[in-house]
Amino acid sequence: MAAFQRDLDAIGDDTRRTLGERDARYIRGILTLVRVTELLGRALLAFGPFPPTWLLGTALLGISKVIDNMELGHNVMHGQFNFMNDPRFQGDTFDWDNTCPKEEWRHSHNYTHHTWTNVIGKDRDFGYGLLRLSSDLRWSWLHPFQLLLTLLLAAFFQWFVAIHDLQMDKVVIGRKKWSECRPQWLLVRAKMWRIVKRDYVVWPLVGAAIGAVTTGDALGFGLAVMAGNAGANLIRNLWAWAIIFCGHFTEEIYTFTRESVEGESRGQWYLRQILGSSNISGSPLLHLMSGNLSHQVEHHLFPDIPANRYAEIAPRVQAVCARYGVPYHTGSFARQLWTVLKRIARYSLPGGPQRAVHIALKPIAAE
Repeated sequence: MAAFQRDLDAIGDDTRRTLGERDARYIRGILTLVRVTELLGRALLAFGPFPPTWLLGTALLGISKVIDNMELGHNVMHGQFNFMNDPRFQGDTFDWDNTCPKEEWRHSHNYTHHTWTNVIGKDRDFGYGLLRLSSDLRWSWLHPFQLLLTLLLAAFFQWFVAIHDLQMDKVVIGRKKWSECRPQWLLVRAKMWRIVKRDYVVWPLVGAAIGAVTTGDALGFGLAVMAGNAGANLIRNLWAWAIIFCGHFTEEIYTFTRESVEGESRGQWYLRQILGSSNISGSPLLHLMSGNLSHQVEHHLFPDIPANRYAEIAPRVQAVCARYGVPYHTGSFARQLWTVLKRIARYSLPGGPQRAVHIALKPIAAE
């Protein structure tokens, strides 16, 4: 285990030593791409209900939101580009185009999820307090409907993420008081209103004004802009849901007991991150649009390293896994998504084959 840890430490150290202008240029280019696609998308939506411009505008705005959340926001908020000392890319102050406040995200994702990855009862991202994805979780009357719940979760993903850290499931069953959630809720509500006001009030009013001046159809133009914004948000929600679930809930991933993290060494932490994550093979475009979370294994090992480096370090990580007999989960997007859906369907019923395991002092084999 000590040698396993040293080999992975070396990969991280080697990469951090080479960070510099190449990475800075990359993230500045991503910010420009987000702004240009948003500008073009909103400009095309201003043409109102004309189908060709509406469809293209909605698609471009959706792409902008995807890249903003996946490749820009998620990675910057991990502090991956703090080395630049550029306030635009500072992890603790950056905010994104999402209803989830940056403070809530950094706590629920950067701290809770990345610290306790797949530890049953500690990693709240495992099922999001809604889905049963392992036999370690008690089955209830709600779970036969979890494929439908998954569809709702995917369509409204940013809204579920926004309230995720409130732990509303605990409020419902009486394990937490609403008064404990209120300070967080006020923060979440304010961020939600900012997004709603921009996408569903201000921009539709701009569209209505353009329609009134150009064609006299204020209502048609306003509704077209509103629908385009809703469509763009839906594109982002569905894509983010698919990438995140493919990185965490495929058939191959492991779950772990609370006892696993007692006295856990750095090497054991590395092992847990690898066994609890799955990669998606694909093109550079897929890696870009996924925020390089197609390299979920590498991200969980090195969340502070710029994600544009994951593709180049992945072969080294895979070689270390092969050397020590550790499973390295990867597959096409279609395959990974199919196994996710199978997992959701299987655990909608009582029982199930997978139970949490305890990290031993050496890499463990599948049961």
